[in-house]
Amino acid sequence: MNLNLLNNLTSDTNDKQSVQKHKLIKHLFNSGASSVSTLCEIMEMSTPSILKLLIGLIDEGWVEKKGYGLSIGGRKPDLYRLKDKKILILCIDIELFNTKIAIIDNNYNFVLDVKTIMVPISKSRTDFFNILHTHLQDILKSAGIQRKQFIGCSVGMPGLIDAEKGENYSYFLSDGENIPLTAAFEKMLNIPVVIQNDVNGSSMAEFTHGMAKGKKNVLVLLMDWGVGLGIIMDGKLRQGTSGFSGELGHMPFVENGALCYCGKHGCLETIASGNALSEMAKEGILSGKNSMLNNLSNEELERIEPALIIKAANKGDQYAIQLLSNVGTHMGKGIAVLIQLFNPELIILSGKIAGAKQYITLPMQQAINTYCMTQIREKTTIVSSELGENSRLLGYAATGIDQFLGAYIKKVKKLKK
Repeated sequence: MNLNLLNNLTSDTNDKQSVQKHKLIKHLFNSGASSVSTLCEIMEMSTPSILKLLIGLIDEGWVEKKGYGLSIGGRKPDLYRLKDKKILILCIDIELFNTKIAIIDNNYNFVLDVKTIMVPISKSRTDFFNILHTHLQDILKSAGIQRKQFIGCSVGMPGLIDAEKGENYSYFLSDGENIPLTAAFEKMLNIPVVIQNDVNGSSMAEFTHGMAKGKKNVLVLLMDWGVGLGIIMDGKLRQGTSGFSGELGHMPFVENGALCYCGKHGCLETIASGNALSEMAKEGILSGKNSMLNNLSNEELERIEPALIIKAANKGDQYAIQLLSNVGTHMGKGIAVLIQLFNPELIILSGKIAGAKQYITLPMQQAINTYCMTQIREKTTIVSSELGENSRLLGYAATGIDQFLGAYIKKVKKLKK
């Protein structure tokens, strides 16, 4: 379960077999339980060679038989998978107002309950890191887990993130040491770190565990405090030249509209995000709108959670229903543009506002019918995510473990030269 286990795979074996073992572990992580024939095809190796690797990994405690595959006729093939908790990854989901921490294993089991820390992303890098580090120490101590047991840490957050350079150009800009954000995390945690945009985490979760699994052309719309877009085209998550693709929330939608935090006026986020929804609800309540939201405390009113507005709508509150309908209409117009551009087979709605379901999907569909060509929109299905509020963490785990295993393979190849 610690990093040395991956290194130990290189002992008592030849150079080529060591690399093959690491590759097989990576394939089993990405594909899940697989038959020998499937592994032969993926790794382009013979049946005897794959069986030899599997037997070795079974003896070393990495792999186990788990069920049977489908059969066209004859005996069902044995399936092989990685054992639980052979690889652990620390996953950190940073939102605008709180941060979630989870420990996930190679079979996507949550090793302990997700912990939520009430710390805003607006804090300085130094202050945020100090708070996070204190909480992490407490969590690991109570769980009896040491940092050396992690293959690494996968961090997700909003903003313009260049994963290759390890930097977020929207948040946590350096206020001390002039080092990239990834390097700052690695210095604090003393383990390898990858960072990624939150919508890519949501998209990867849908691709590996949700409705996008097995599909080729899917858009994942993250409707949270902000608005983000995950693009799955030709069966791959597309992130653009610098990793900045999918910034749908900062496309101009309103002429001379409100000032967005990005510095432009009239962005989609100013009229169709969790922040916009909260601000519109607050303004309406203060101006005397009749709503059960009037019962909120001053503290709750200052930053109204989308969940409270959705709860009021579910109880028949007409003001709350109208607020959500407005968001749905604006989003529908944006989605109409996406359908015309990408011609996706599926659009998945995720995030806090997606929980409003029919209160946004009905006006959304009306707007799509108005602004999108019939022949194109009829080929696209729109659904709400079914993965739950912690789904992004699964996406972070998928990306992180895959990248760290890939790094191990490169390391082994280099050592064997």
